[in-house]
Amino acid sequence: MMLRQRLDEVVDRFNILEQRMAAGPAADEYVELSREYAELEPLVRSVAALREAERELAGVDEMLADDDELAALAEEERPALVGLIAKLSEEVRAALLPKDAADEKSAILEVRAGTGGQEAALFAGDLFRMYERFAAANAWRVEVMSLSEGDAGGYKEVVAAVRGRGVFAKLKWESGVHRVQRVPATEASGRIHTSAATVAVLPEAEEVDIDIPASDIRIDTMRASGAGGQHVNTTDSAVRITHLPTGIVVTSSEKSQHQNRARAMEVLRARLYDLTRQAADEARAADRRTQVGSGDRSERIRTYNFPQGRVTDHRINLTLYKLTEVLDGTALDEVIDALATEHQAQLLAEADG
Repeated sequence: MMLRQRLDEVVDRFNILEQRMAAGPAADEYVELSREYAELEPLVRSVAALREAERELAGVDEMLADDDELAALAEEERPALVGLIAKLSEEVRAALLPKDAADEKSAILEVRAGTGGQEAALFAGDLFRMYERFAAANAWRVEVMSLSEGDAGGYKEVVAAVRGRGVFAKLKWESGVHRVQRVPATEASGRIHTSAATVAVLPEAEEVDIDIPASDIRIDTMRASGAGGQHVNTTDSAVRITHLPTGIVVTSSEKSQHQNRARAMEVLRARLYDLTRQAADEARAADRRTQVGSGDRSERIRTYNFPQGRVTDHRINLTLYKLTEVLDGTALDEVIDALATEHQAQLLAEADG
């Protein structure tokens, strides 16, 4: 009953949005309305299909009870309708689950060599190329922000921005320690080595807009000074701005007080923005530590076994004998989709509980 009531509320909200958009609102409001409309539309379509299937099933059951001539036909139709209703019900319940607000964002991808020396750096390079190919297949853009190359190739560390719609929704499943088992090119005896690389995927922060309330600053004017004995501007044109919450002090001593104030505020904004970025970097570092652990080969989410040509994701016990395809980026979707499906199943089980 609660599910049906929730669906009624969604459909009602969708109809209200449709009416308000048709009424010709202002451009800003129209953008907001259309965004919510687009988010609800797939769910409303599923609800409509579900209710139509339920009506058809009710009609079939009525024929079974009252019409002997059509009973055989109704008996044939019933299993397909029951299956369709079960499928649509699951879709609707999944669509009602809380969404990760960061899913639509671009992401910062960080790959670092872990245990294993040069071989770990080579593996980190393999992983990064896998993500580059996967990004290309999804029409995302990859912009390398910083990198440190390994002594024998690959990367000790590479950080990149992956930009596009829904990047974080897919790549967030990659955070953790990835382990490789293979014979290094430098290994003469053919012995299999185990190495590791850590991956961290973080949602890209929105652009920071620095707003400085007047109550947060104190502006002092003072007389500009010049070189020994020379006559300089004798009016109180120099400006000193103190940002009270942080204690940052900025001064400007040009001839125009108006210009001094504008320049000092520009410098203050830049310094506050830098502080914000530092805080974001520290938060990102803390988030990374919780995601990837120490980089030890025992803390792994996935193993790439070259001798057997298999990839195993240990979180859901999924094994694919498609090592080449996964590293090419063409089969990585199979692993990611399986992880997302399992996560969704867990959320549905918790909702039922």
